[in-house]
Amino acid sequence: MDSLAPPEQAATHAVTNQPPPLAPYDASDDPVLLEGLRREGADWAEEGLRRLGLRAGSAEAQEWADQANRHEPVLRTHDRFGNRVDEVDFHPSWHHLMRTAVAEGLAGTPWAEDRSGAHVARTAGGLVWGHTDAGHGCPTSMTYAAIPALRKVPELAKVYEPLLTGREYEPELRVPTQKRGLLAGMGMTEKQGGSDVRTNTTTATPTAESGLYTLRGHKWFTSAPMCDVFLVLAQAPGGLSCFLVPRVLPDGTRNTFRIQRLKDKLGNRSNASSEPEFDGTVAWLVGPEGQGVKTIIEMVNCTRLDCVMMSATLMRRTLVEAGHHARHRSAFGARLIDQPLMRNVLADLALESEAATTLTLRLAGAADRAVRGDAGEQAFRRIATAVGKYWVTKRGPSFTAEALECLGGNGYVEDSGMPRHYREAPLLSIWEGSGNVNALDVLRALRRDPDTAQALFGELALAQGADARLDTAVARLRDELATASEAGARRLVEHMALTLQASLLVRHAPPAVADAFCATRLGGDWGHAFGTLPDAADVAAILGRALHGAN
Repeated sequence: MDSLAPPEQAATHAVTNQPPPLAPYDASDDPVLLEGLRREGADWAEEGLRRLGLRAGSAEAQEWADQANRHEPVLRTHDRFGNRVDEVDFHPSWHHLMRTAVAEGLAGTPWAEDRSGAHVARTAGGLVWGHTDAGHGCPTSMTYAAIPALRKVPELAKVYEPLLTGREYEPELRVPTQKRGLLAGMGMTEKQGGSDVRTNTTTATPTAESGLYTLRGHKWFTSAPMCDVFLVLAQAPGGLSCFLVPRVLPDGTRNTFRIQRLKDKLGNRSNASSEPEFDGTVAWLVGPEGQGVKTIIEMVNCTRLDCVMMSATLMRRTLVEAGHHARHRSAFGARLIDQPLMRNVLADLALESEAATTLTLRLAGAADRAVRGDAGEQAFRRIATAVGKYWVTKRGPSFTAEALECLGGNGYVEDSGMPRHYREAPLLSIWEGSGNVNALDVLRALRRDPDTAQALFGELALAQGADARLDTAVARLRDELATASEAGARRLVEHMALTLQASLLVRHAPPAVADAFCATRLGGDWGHAFGTLPDAADVAAILGRALHGAN
């Protein structure tokens, strides 16, 4: 039988009116990011940030992110001989992402750098490298946050801090002091309590050796179980306390860290979150007995900042994708980017993204100056980080949904990457205290420490007289604080966040951006969905700033 000739390509199979791939692109090509970096004292990091931006937007790094999420971590409780090992296997792409993040100083490095702006530079790096994958930001964030707690015990800090602040990534489980770099995880929540960690039932029993305990209990959410050390809360004789738990003990034996299962999560699929069981697990006390929450409070400030940062990163990443699609896609006789209603949507998203990024970098600047002893910045950081954590992370899911919709049906398909970003967005609001926890934390800070309110209003006063709508909002906020209640905490914190963002934009953003933000978010000239800017908004100027470098 004669072989058949291959069929000619059918005309209907020609692909038209589809955008080219976004990658490669420069993830640092954002004037809001670069201006904030310089303003908050880390201009010295700009060259490295631009280099990292090109790497983050490269086809290779974007492929790493895709593969790390498609090939999820796998739990191995036993080896082939039946020995308990409790290890998690990751796709090589995860290790490529982690190796880059650690080498670029996105884990504990800022604590070892004695120069102004180190914490700002790290946050800016996260805003850029986060254009790849959000999951691997979890172990780097926890490593960053663990350092202040460890410093409560100088003997432990002397051993572990140089390794946690290094730039070497070594994923294998070995004796910590035999490695060139370490990662830290956390084990706080338990199934009966969640955010209410004081109800934890994991027990800590003292041994004959001072500062050494054994733990028994079960944690509900412990991310990145392949980290080298963990900060864990447990009930000691003196009350809830903080402990350091290594996976491998100094003599080379495995500490008891039985991983019951990995969580089947909505998003954050590249990262492993686990339920470990402790039974005779060796641990070292961090801070005094009974002061576990006080010991970890600085950790919370650090990880909450990272939640704000990653939400802002997801906003910027999906805005870039939406703008790229709109530039190359046509409908009804014109490119999407030239159609008035799409321009309104993109400009509205751009306002939200700029406000989130600007606030993120301001919080990073406060953290950097607080670490260096600035009491005013420490008070501002205490309240503003919780405010930002509540509001920016709340805006993330609706933002990413709208950006996804800009791609239409193309955005609903996994290959676009947008569903992954959309699934990721809710995590940042849940992690390190859900919305209610953060809102109530703001109220507690206001009631316990009057300096926090003074610091917030001191910041807002820097923009006084620049915009009448902002001045009105600040006056209204003062009145609301006088009658603040738990039931109204969300409403209050939302107002605080919008007022703070507006004040920063009035001071630092172009007039078109600041005016549109104040008119909509403060003045009420806005609808209930993105894309409802008033006709008076200078959409061309807003888009020119946000998407000037889009492919």
